Amino acid sequence: MNDVKRRAIFETLRELNPHPTTELAYTTPFELLIAVMLSAQATDVSVNKATRRLFLVANTPQTMLALGEPGLTEYIKTIGLFRNKAKNVIATCRLLLERHGGQVPASREALEALPGVGRKTANVVLNTAFSQPTIAVDTHIFRVANRTGLAPGKDPLAVELALERTTPNEFLLDAHHWLILHGRYVCKARKPECWHCVIEPLCEYRDKTPAPDGA
Repeated sequence: MNDVKRRAIFETLRELNPHPTTELAYTTPFELLIAVMLSAQATDVSVNKATRRLFLVANTPQTMLALGEPGLTEYIKTIGLFRNKAKNVIATCRLLLERHGGQVPASREALEALPGVGRKTANVVLNTAFSQPTIAVDTHIFRVANRTGLAPGKDPLAVELALERTTPNEFLLDAHHWLILHGRYVCKARKPECWHCVIEPLCEYRDKTPAPDGA
């Protein structure tokens, strides 16, 4: 894929959705961090349902730590891997208080030093909470980048680096939101809905799907 096509893809996605953001519900960097930690192998809908209740009683490292693992578990037990997530969230809250004065750090190194926080989670927080031009490659972005030819790569890090290298600067801040939403709602895993895809004329996917009968 050439630079002209790449620019056209992002211009088209921007025109469709000028101000994209995460579908996780949050009001502070701490709430976002916790929501992203809970979202691993879970849907945003299920996380939002749990955090809607959780954040009413605990939305700071201090109040979350006061719940303890058993207390936190009661709020997140409907989310997959909740026991391990509760353990990591409580440990992260403790480190935020001990090392960062209860504030979420705005550096990848510091974020990745927190229990349960990997590169993808760190990138989401840096981008969404601190407006840094990072790209968090989840399964949706990995699929879209490879399928369209936008930034092929054998693993998430390779795709992340390719996107950072080839995406025009003006689109970097919002690129991962556009690609996640496109993968979630249009360029789906089992059957991409090419027949109503706004970037279909620019996409290099060979096996484009026709519209189903009646669509």
